[in-house]
Amino acid sequence: MHSHHLRHRDILAATPVLTRAETPFNASATYNDTNPNPTIADFATALNGVNQPLNNLFKVILWWSLGVLAMLVLFIRLIQRVKAHTRHMAAMGRDTQTYWAKNRWNWWKFKKHLLYAPLGSKRHNREFKLSTAVNMGTLPSRFHFILISLYCLSNIGYCVALNYWRDNKYSVIAELRGRSGVLAVINMIALVLLAGRNNPLIWLLQISFDTYNLLHRWMGRMVVLESVVHTLCWAYVKYEATGFKGVFNQLGTDPFAYWGMLGIAAMVIIFITAFSPVRHAFYETFLDIHIIMATLSLVGIWLHCEVAHLPQLPYVKVICVLWIYDRVARMYQILQKNYSRKGWTTATVEALPGEACRVTMHLPKKVNIDPGSHAYIRIANVNAWESHPFSIAWVQHRPVLPSLPITEKQGHVKLRDEDEVTEVSFVIQAQTGFTRKLFNKASQCSTRSMRVKAAMEGPYGGHHSLDSYGHAVLFAGASGITHQIPYVRHLIEGFHEGTVATRKIVLVWIVRDSEQLEWVRPWMDTVLKMQGRRECLNIKLFITRPKNPREIVSPSTTVQMHPGRPNVKLILQNEVRQQCGAMCVTVCGPGGLADNIREAVRDEQKNGMVDFIEESFTW
Repeated sequence: MHSHHLRHRDILAATPVLTRAETPFNASATYNDTNPNPTIADFATALNGVNQPLNNLFKVILWWSLGVLAMLVLFIRLIQRVKAHTRHMAAMGRDTQTYWAKNRWNWWKFKKHLLYAPLGSKRHNREFKLSTAVNMGTLPSRFHFILISLYCLSNIGYCVALNYWRDNKYSVIAELRGRSGVLAVINMIALVLLAGRNNPLIWLLQISFDTYNLLHRWMGRMVVLESVVHTLCWAYVKYEATGFKGVFNQLGTDPFAYWGMLGIAAMVIIFITAFSPVRHAFYETFLDIHIIMATLSLVGIWLHCEVAHLPQLPYVKVICVLWIYDRVARMYQILQKNYSRKGWTTATVEALPGEACRVTMHLPKKVNIDPGSHAYIRIANVNAWESHPFSIAWVQHRPVLPSLPITEKQGHVKLRDEDEVTEVSFVIQAQTGFTRKLFNKASQCSTRSMRVKAAMEGPYGGHHSLDSYGHAVLFAGASGITHQIPYVRHLIEGFHEGTVATRKIVLVWIVRDSEQLEWVRPWMDTVLKMQGRRECLNIKLFITRPKNPREIVSPSTTVQMHPGRPNVKLILQNEVRQQCGAMCVTVCGPGGLADNIREAVRDEQKNGMVDFIEESFTW
């Protein structure tokens, strides 16, 4: 009877406050406005004690801080695009680009000491591994650390900005309950937006999905922290008023309470399974749990807000719309790229020496793909529900039939788009999970090759253009060569046709043994036969563990092979001394290699105009 009486009183107390909450000011009415002699239990109910005007103020400040940051990045990107376009137009077709090779202002100091800087002295993308099975992740860059710190500290500051001078301490806890709940919901909007592969900010701001994923993880931690604080504040006041019996009774009988508890329970499970060692050791399982728990948390939060008619309900609906939008956009991508009247996409999977697979997607239509793009692939015979990202190594357009009607324009024979199909190729090195299963299945076939139903989702990325740089230095480690080959092919074509500013291309590829050279041999043979290749391209191959010293033979002066690891600093110093126009250094490979190149690029900032681009998939 006692718990039933409390339950009935809570409902009655909630009703008038929630009615006044329809207007922003009245929603903040203090407990003295609703009850001259409030009890402890009143502050575990509805918006009693909640400072709604201050909640709204911090909500606006949070939105504006994120919005201003995005606008600042957009402004910088627009300046960079204008500068790159001007440089491209001015330098195109010229062998001498001395003007663009030199630093014209002190922007290089910002790049060296902040934008390109690791958190400490060197380490950034090299993973912390306690053992082969326990991976503690990577460190953020100095710039990312500053952004993350400002974000976390500001949220903590908003939460602790309370009216500590109230007579009733339970009203202060109620204020913290309201503050943390509001901030958790508001942060979830950015959390879901940054998690999406089809996030429009990726192409608008030209920030990689990898960076958004880093921010997503830290926003997720903050949302869970604020949600836990929100729950504990309610539980503490409720316990002080009714004891554990009243807490569990409300959780078991009140829809407002048990839907909220479902949401927080799902969030805590996400937090535990997203812990770096767990996430890295069981990544496929983590993804499945993550999706299921995210769905349950959204359902729980929606019903939690709807039952009490809380003013945060519209924001929860926006969160759900963003989440559904990304899922629908991904399904559209899959259908749009993989289905036509010609049929569905199939894939040829070849097991290669050095424990890797060459996967060629045979799309039923023509798809144009920019260099530097990646795509998510699904293989029916391995796991059709899972999708994994890989760099696109090669794109080839082919006619549907040997003989088709053609159009002729300006002396060039060209097939119509509807009469062509596209083959998209990847090289996938066998590690664990999906990649290991794929390699094992292909290896078990008699021809070490199989043809299966598949789907490609994408392409994504590809927003970095190297066309305005006179000098491009591309580093690749092992399967990271797949990210660099499309750039090499594109720049050679542009050099021959006079459409890019690039006059010098240096490709540095580091592999463990000569077997790994077979991964891209057919594509590399095509590159070496391209017109103008000898005039602009130099290839340096480094084999770190050669099985036979005799296999280290340089085919020509433009294709050189070396045993051991490269001296990255020496290579970059030599290239900067012979710099032809603005230089871009890119890297795709293991974290240790990327950190070495980042360090070398920073050391050369004062000696010339050198930009740095790192392609990575941290998870």
